[in-house]
Amino acid sequence: MSGVLILLVSLVLLIGAYVLYGGWLAKKWGIDPHKKTPAHELQDGLDYVPAAKQVVFGHQFASIAGAGPINGPIIAAMFGWVPVLLWVLIGGIFFGAVQDFASMYASVKNKGRSIGYLIELYIGKTGKRLFLLFVWLFSILVVAAFADIVAGTFNGFNADGSQNIANGSTATTSILFIIAAVTIGMFMYHFKPKSLVNNTVSLTLLIITIVLGLSFPVFFAKSFWLYFVFVYIYIASVVPVWALLQPRDYLNSFLLVAMMIGAVVGIFIARPSMNLPAFTGFTVNGLPMFPFLFVTIACGAVSGFHSLVSSGTSSKQISNEKDILPVSFGAMLLESLLAVISLIAVGALAMNGALPQGTPPAIFAAAISGFLKTLGIPELTAYTIITLAVSAFALTSLDSVARVGRLAFQELFTDSETDVNKMGPFLKVLTNKHFATMATLFVAYLLSTGGYLKIWPLFGSANQLLSALALCALAVFLKKTNRQGVTLWAPMLIMLAITFTALGQTIVKIFMKLLVTHDFIPLSDGLQLVFAVLLVGLGCMVAISCINKLFGKEKSPSNQALEA
Repeated sequence: MSGVLILLVSLVLLIGAYVLYGGWLAKKWGIDPHKKTPAHELQDGLDYVPAAKQVVFGHQFASIAGAGPINGPIIAAMFGWVPVLLWVLIGGIFFGAVQDFASMYASVKNKGRSIGYLIELYIGKTGKRLFLLFVWLFSILVVAAFADIVAGTFNGFNADGSQNIANGSTATTSILFIIAAVTIGMFMYHFKPKSLVNNTVSLTLLIITIVLGLSFPVFFAKSFWLYFVFVYIYIASVVPVWALLQPRDYLNSFLLVAMMIGAVVGIFIARPSMNLPAFTGFTVNGLPMFPFLFVTIACGAVSGFHSLVSSGTSSKQISNEKDILPVSFGAMLLESLLAVISLIAVGALAMNGALPQGTPPAIFAAAISGFLKTLGIPELTAYTIITLAVSAFALTSLDSVARVGRLAFQELFTDSETDVNKMGPFLKVLTNKHFATMATLFVAYLLSTGGYLKIWPLFGSANQLLSALALCALAVFLKKTNRQGVTLWAPMLIMLAITFTALGQTIVKIFMKLLVTHDFIPLSDGLQLVFAVLLVGLGCMVAISCINKLFGKEKSPSNQALEA
């Protein structure tokens, strides 16, 4: 099978979905370009900061992508390329894009509040606290998995002790990238230049950081970089969004979109073949395709993490309601395209139907740098830039999820009736942003020491369960506000079935290690078991509350619920 044909079919379907399905949803639910958005109404210089459409799009796309659309399809390719492609396209259009759009839409319509607040408003305070606890646990899993991935891309040494030049250059460039982001953030916030000036300055800084990174690589072990990453995300989660989050994601958008354009052009020039079987079986290496395929491919198809970004950070930056569709629905479909490119990449490097050796980011970087080589770009330079882009994806997700985890922890101890001026000393500590951030990152660090491969299955299951719960809450919101929400019902029920099955299997597997094989590791396996049991319990309680509200006897809606 030709990689070019797979790419062309995917492009046509994704573009058509944006124009037809996305446009239909926006019309059905209602977009008011003249209404004041929360970013303007509640502007505080910290979380609520209005930004241009391309800036928010850059934040949304870079945050939701992470390493997910690269890792997931490459790992799941063991089942063959057809199941992967079908789930990416069907899931991306009818599950992921709908969830992301609904999450951002509902948040903007409710003063930029999170999904947790919507649950409190439309379902109840108990449901909200259960959901926020779930979100906090999930945020810890994301930080642990992605921090390990980023530290690995910065690791300056190979297994034999030799220096890894590509990783060293990526590390230097990433550090300079952070400095450049702070610089452009100050420039944009204080001078508010026009888009042309913004773009010119940003591109110039981006090129300078890449050139310097290629020229002056730094070499430190992975353990050093793991500490560095946690210090960085602590700072990123507490400073104002305009100082680091917005400008970093804005710069990232240039790098990431350029990488995808280069990959697409490279595929058309190199014309790689899909060297993987179309389908290898319903069970591979002892793993059943259901539910493993659907929890492994998360960010490229549907991801609960997206609902947190859409309602937790991006919705607070939307300057006009008409920007919601391109920022949410559009960014999700672009991520699905990245997942398709990842599938073509692993298929191009496969030999005799067998998956190539190496980590998914390394496989992706090797394949795409090979495609770009056909354009005359030196392979080492291309490999370094692709590795930088992958680490930028993951690091940006860390920026956002650490902030989301911090906000979830703080919201756990407050509700809509809490008077911040009358809180006691203990409650003030629990709701302090520095304490909330440290509590989140401390547990994440303990989990990260076990490596992302041990965390990824649990992360995938929790991520997809979060998606199911978000879809439940959003369906209730649409029902309570007299909007058409039937398009969310099938994705919601399907994701509930997938994720409870996956989490149940995870719990059984860990118990088998404890009772049968006796290779149970108390710290990593013990924490994973606790997390899995808590996630199942919390997920069941939140899902039951939401479904009762969705399919239970209709009550007269309050004025508060009828938001226009």
